[in-house]
Amino acid sequence: MTAKLPASDSPSLSSTPDSPCVAVCSTLFDDICRGCGRTAMEVANWVQMSPEEKQVVWQRIRAQGYPRRKG
Repeated sequence: MTAKLPASDSPSLSSTPDSPCVAVCSTLFDDICRGCGRTAMEVANWVQMSPEEKQVVWQRIRAQGYPRRKG
């Protein structure tokens, strides 16, 4: 089940970077990238996803504390 953020907490598509990738790619232990929080399938299909599909992913990964920058 995907939790929806209230509209006021949801960044607009224009203020969201095109990709959550932070160049810390690792799906070594499971199917979730340790850098951006996307599944391997979401990473592989990102360029074909609609803006609305990307927004759903952005909402989920931000709620989970991603993307995580190395530092």
